[in-house]
Amino acid sequence: MPTVMRIGSWRFHFYSDEGMEPPHIHVDIGDSECKLWLAPVRVAQNRGVAAVELRRIERAAMAHEVQLLEAWHGFFNR
Repeated sequence: MPTVMRIGSWRFHFYSDEGMEPPHIHVDIGDSECKLWLAPVRVAQNRGVAAVELRRIERAAMAHEVQLLEAWHGFFNR
């Protein structure tokens, strides 16, 4: 699970076996996790992240969209 970046308690990462899916990022927050599609950023799945925090995470992903996409494409060679 390569970690792309950390913002506070949020860990942005992807799973190495998900390269066949469209570009996306997972965000761990303790016992909760969400998955965001990239380009454009939008929520794909949410497992226990409060709505207010989910919106903050989504805004952070939008602000770092280029970096997250570059990391995803670099890792999966796509």
